[in-house]
Amino acid sequence: MKKILLVDDKATIGKVLSTYLGKEYELEYFEDALKAIAWLESGNEPDLIISDIRMPYMTGDEFLHCLKGNELFKHIPVVMPSSEESTTERIRLLQSGAEDYILKPFNPMELKARIHRFL
Repeated sequence: MKKILLVDDKATIGKVLSTYLGKEYELEYFEDALKAIAWLESGNEPDLIISDIRMPYMTGDEFLHCLKGNELFKHIPVVMPSSEESTTERIRLLQSGAEDYILKPFNPMELKARIHRFL
């Protein structure tokens, strides 16, 4: 079973995505990027990462930069959901290494379809 790391400071997102993705994927959820990094550095490797952009302690931008700058993690596809409708932000994140960007609120089935492209 493929493993997805979900990083989002809203627990409701974790619950919704667990419902929609939990039957098909093993889902690991953290409310902040620092905990996700600790999990990754302890030897865990997901097949895909879904990371929010606006989070406390470390933003999704910083998390993406950390991932793509690390030889161990840079190959992992990252999908970034955000409530920011900015084309500039979307382009910046895609140029920084995110594989996809999806606007919140999103249909979980659309996210699932996007995930299938990378797994």
